[in-house]
Amino acid sequence: MVTRFLAVLGIAAAVFALVADPGEAQNYPTRPVTVIVPFAAGGPTDVVARIVGDHMGRTLGQQVIVENVVGAGGTTGISKGAAATPDGYTIMMGHMGTHGAAPALYKNLKYDPTKDFAPIGIAAGTPILVVARIDFPPKTLQATSTARRCPFCCGRSHWATASLSACATTSRMRSRYSTRTARRAAAPA
Repeated sequence: MVTRFLAVLGIAAAVFALVADPGEAQNYPTRPVTVIVPFAAGGPTDVVARIVGDHMGRTLGQQVIVENVVGAGGTTGISKGAAATPDGYTIMMGHMGTHGAAPALYKNLKYDPTKDFAPIGIAAGTPILVVARIDFPPKTLQATSTARRCPFCCGRSHWATASLSACATTSRMRSRYSTRTARRAAAPA
């Protein structure tokens, strides 16, 4: 997984060089590169962006700045990135919420995920685990649906997130409603 991750970063560096003005391509980057994270600091996207940014900075020989721009399920940050000068010095960390769910949820979205962006690569995957105390009586999700008293609580950060999708899927598998707790960001969820 780490080798694949580093290969994606190498490809990203090459793409950045191609995006820049051909006259400047040989000198790219000549100034810091900004990575916009459309979510709060400390959350999963932020952590991945900082790891990617550190490696890119060492690979490119230039500082990479991670900028958290939060709001509206990530669309505020992605909108800022869409409006940035297309010179290879501003990139974004998007995900299924900002590029998949947002167009269906927001009527006046300020960007079009299919027309305004070009994918560079996948930086990480999101495994979602369901865990319980060792003494929890049901041993499978299906068994929780028949248990008499089996509370199930899911934390989510916004409507257009993987965490909400996971909560909804889990509830459906259990044939029971889960208590969903909304948080301002993914880190506390």
